[in-house]
Amino acid sequence: MSDKEQVFAKVAWRLIPFMVLLYVINYLDRVNVGFAALTMNRDLGLTPTIFGFGASLFFIGYMVFQVPSVLILERFGARRTVFWILLTWGAVSAANALVQGETSFYVVRFLLGVAEAGFFPGMIFYLTLWFPPAYRARVNAYFYSGIPLAFILGGPLSSLIMEMDGIAGLRGWQWLFIIEGLPACFLAFAALHLLPDGPRQASWLSPDERATIASRVAAGDKAEQRTLWPALLDLRVIALGMAYAGWQFGFYGLGLWLPQIIQAMGFSNFANGFITALPFLAAIVAMNLWSRSSDARGERIWHVVIPALVAALGFAAASVSPSSIGTVVALTVAASGLISYMPPFLSLPPTFLGGPAAAGGIGLVSSLGRIGAMLGPYVVGVLREGTGDYSAAMMAMAGGQLLAAAIVFALGRTIRTPKPALERKI
Repeated sequence: MSDKEQVFAKVAWRLIPFMVLLYVINYLDRVNVGFAALTMNRDLGLTPTIFGFGASLFFIGYMVFQVPSVLILERFGARRTVFWILLTWGAVSAANALVQGETSFYVVRFLLGVAEAGFFPGMIFYLTLWFPPAYRARVNAYFYSGIPLAFILGGPLSSLIMEMDGIAGLRGWQWLFIIEGLPACFLAFAALHLLPDGPRQASWLSPDERATIASRVAAGDKAEQRTLWPALLDLRVIALGMAYAGWQFGFYGLGLWLPQIIQAMGFSNFANGFITALPFLAAIVAMNLWSRSSDARGERIWHVVIPALVAALGFAAASVSPSSIGTVVALTVAASGLISYMPPFLSLPPTFLGGPAAAGGIGLVSSLGRIGAMLGPYVVGVLREGTGDYSAAMMAMAGGQLLAAAIVFALGRTIRTPKPALERKI
């Protein structure tokens, strides 16, 4: 690896492990309500429809505040912006333990969405400041590893925390929200020291290393649009947002309901977390191999379309599987497709957007995607309550992946992709 390529490995090692840790905490605080529901719904009298709607309300707050939050990060820098995001979401997440019934459940879930809104799209934009296009699928994959890791680590952890039921007069689900929410507040202070606003503010880089990053990022910047408002009206941005919505319909339909799907197979609450982790062990391997293939070939469109089709196939197979083992295997296929879809997909907006347009465009794609995230858990709840099982919900989630694949395939002729990277070792 040449000295000029080594700097990107150095940046990856300095930034990405901490970013992944933050994303693990972020995603745990977003979906731990699925584990809490194993006993919380009974304690509070929440029906499947009420739970699904409350879970979906998170995404309304998330959707409305994503573009403003990313623009704030672009304007004022990651250091201070991420500090306030972490501090706020950690406090609100822990406050889920205070929920008393339907109304308070709705309010807290909405506020958590507002608090978390800027983190994910802000971090995707942040990576574009440090890495040229030919590296972005793999660095997106490293960052996005936080989601499968949240399931792999969070499932067993959540099961163990739920066993604290009765300690200090609190239910297990209340301990779950407190223990998994407060770390974000502490990590906020670490972010002040570990997340410089950009390469120019990184004291651990030499002047030559900063110059290398600046020149490589600039050379790879082929943005057609740098102005905010035209970017927000770009049909490609809107179409990518709709593709993201189709993907999110299935992803959050599965993510927020998977513990209850596993419970319906007859497994105990303790075993649930370990079984829930299984699909994502395979998914994290598939995602990293697939993203490296995308960068090595300089290809994005098929590297998005194929995983969406794989996810659709997994959901369809799960809907007709006659056995618990078959269902878990099918959902493992679906999870692998879902997770592998994202790193190449997240590399698409910066291929034609730059500067404030990239920040706003990434925020809008993420925001529009939350339409699917909002509908997915709710529709799964309605179909589960109406039919008595999850078969119809699985087919609906498969349909979301087919929609995502069709939209991205149609956009293929309008989006240019990077040439393969010279160096592939980071």
